[in-house]
Amino acid sequence: MSFSFGFSGDDIDHDVDESQTQQTPAITTQAQPPASYSAFPVAGKPQLPATLHSLSDFLSQLPSKLAYDLLDIDVADDGASETRLRLPRRELWDVRVQLMAEDDEVVNGEDRVDDGGLGKHDVKTGIYEGGFKSWESSIDLVKVLAAQDELTAAQQASSLRVVELGCGTALPSLAMFTWIMQRQSRSQWHQKPCSFILADYNPSVLRLVTLPNFVLAWALHNTHNPVLQDAFNIEGELELSPEIIQAFEQFLSSSGIHLSFISGAWSPEFISCLYDLPAFSSDLSAPITLMVGAETIYSPFALQAFTQTVFTILERERGSGATAAAYVAAKRLYFGVGGSLDDFIEAARSKGATVAELREECEGVRRGVVHCILQQS
Repeated sequence: MSFSFGFSGDDIDHDVDESQTQQTPAITTQAQPPASYSAFPVAGKPQLPATLHSLSDFLSQLPSKLAYDLLDIDVADDGASETRLRLPRRELWDVRVQLMAEDDEVVNGEDRVDDGGLGKHDVKTGIYEGGFKSWESSIDLVKVLAAQDELTAAQQASSLRVVELGCGTALPSLAMFTWIMQRQSRSQWHQKPCSFILADYNPSVLRLVTLPNFVLAWALHNTHNPVLQDAFNIEGELELSPEIIQAFEQFLSSSGIHLSFISGAWSPEFISCLYDLPAFSSDLSAPITLMVGAETIYSPFALQAFTQTVFTILERERGSGATAAAYVAAKRLYFGVGGSLDDFIEAARSKGATVAELREECEGVRRGVVHCILQQS
């Protein structure tokens, strides 16, 4: 008998009040055929190795169309310059349609881990599919990023590096990507190298949800582009073509924006993959590195691995003279599975970090967002 997370309920819906809570993770037992790797990190089981993925490879695997919905986030109450933000998210059913159309490799009668447990089937009881969904804490984190206005500070830096750990649908990174496009439109963004490093345990999440959401965000902001003239003929769908993919790549290149993808477990190999990226190997002085993570500390095992990864990066950045900070959003307590935001705060302070608690949600399941830095020695 093996254990797996059973996250119930749908992902956040745009017509549901943002304060509405989801059911909390619970441990369920279910007989499962043995597999080489689990669909999410589990203590004592083999972990997926850290792997770099190329943007061009993921782009080549996009389907001919993407179905999406829009999530409206009100950031006016948080002192942000922008009062409302609309972010696209690929529909979960559309992910399943793509997987059913692909020739899936089956191992021991189960869908390969690269499919994140979705495969050719509908939702399967006891299978973790959190990486494909958006969680409340990611919205909390977007609101904090809006209020902190990190992009204004980044204008004084030589480059900006955003590392989202456990990115899933990548709402925080999508928000920053969208704000950059908005500032470009108003001539309020002085072009500089800007890298988004999207990391998730499952490579399937990166190729099926994370990258498609970036393509959708770009397309919805650039509907005036002639190449997109007929791309939105059906409401809630973006028709893709080689010309549209090429225009997306050209936009990234001309804007100095780089997208990188890393899958696999948080580990020394993950750190090596990160620092092998051009964004971290350049000799630009005074860069800013922002780490963001939402709903990543749902168990003691995940908490330990996440904390170690965050502080390894913070320490390396401090040693190189970069300005670095981490924004972490999570529930105050993950009932039944351990892990909590308070445990992370305690661990961070024990490592010498300055931790500021920036936001707390008290309705329903309590959640919070904290900001962590290591002071220069």
